[in-house]
Amino acid sequence: MNVRESRSETHRLLIVSDIPAVMGLSSLAGWNQTAEDWRMLIDLDPEGCFAVEVEGNLAATTTLQCYGNRLAWIGMVLTKPEYRRLGLARKLLARALERVCELKISTVKLDATEQGQPLYESLGFRAEQVVERWSRSGFPAVQPKTTDCGWSECWQKFDIEAFGADRSRLLRRLAERNPPLATDQAYLFSRTGRVSSYIGPCVAKDRASARKVIEQCVRTTKALGWFWDLIPENHDAVAIARELGFVPQRRLLRMVRGNDLRDKEELTYAIAGFEFG
Repeated sequence: MNVRESRSETHRLLIVSDIPAVMGLSSLAGWNQTAEDWRMLIDLDPEGCFAVEVEGNLAATTTLQCYGNRLAWIGMVLTKPEYRRLGLARKLLARALERVCELKISTVKLDATEQGQPLYESLGFRAEQVVERWSRSGFPAVQPKTTDCGWSECWQKFDIEAFGADRSRLLRRLAERNPPLATDQAYLFSRTGRVSSYIGPCVAKDRASARKVIEQCVRTTKALGWFWDLIPENHDAVAIARELGFVPQRRLLRMVRGNDLRDKEELTYAIAGFEFG
C-alpha cells in the first residue's frame, strides 16, 4: 500500500516501550542518542514526548522539555524516510507548541538543521544564533575520579544565570548517570553516546577553569571519540576546542519563538545537547 494514497494515523505520547523503535529512527538518521537518552527525555517530561504511528508503524517523533514557565525546548524531530513529506513533523510540532501555550511558557527554542529551518520559520521561529558540533578521537585511558565538589545545589543559581532558566532536574538526572567534574569555578557533565562520548553541559566562570575540567575529562576518560556542541560566539570555547584537537563537524541554527531569552555565551562552554539546549 502506498502510504501517500491511504493511511491510518494515530497520534499519541511516546512511552518507554517505544524506545527500541525510536532508537531505530535516531540511529537511521546518524544521531548520537542512546536508549538511556530517550528514556531520560520521556522520564523528564512524559506529557511532552509525541509520536505518530502510520498503519501501526512508528513513523515520526518530537520531544519537548520544559524548564519552568520561562523556556521549553523542542528536540528529536524525526521522521522515518518512507513517511516524509506527509506533514507528520508539522503536526507533531503543532502539538508541542499547543502544550507550550497550555503551560503558558513564554519562550520556546530548538536547534535546526538547514533542512528543517524552513518548516520552523513557517511556524513562527526566528534565528537566534549558530551552534556548532566539534569532534575529535578519544584516548585509551581510564575513568577519572571526580573532584570533591561534584554537582550540587550550590551550582543551581549560577546555572540559571548562564542558561536563562532552571534546568536543575535535567542536571540531577545527568549527575545520576555520570557524576560531573566540578571545581568552585566550573562544572562539566559528560555521557556516553551511540557513536561518540559527549561533552556538555559545561558552565565556567573563566576560560582557565573551563579548560581544566574539559581537558581532564577528554584526556582521562576512555572513549572512542568525543562530540562537543558549543556556541561559537564564546570565542574562548572555540579556542579551547582547537587547542585540544577538536575540529568543527556540523553547524545548526538556534531558533526561538516567543520572548527573546539568550544564554550568557561567555559562561556557556558546552550546551547540554541539541535535544536539551
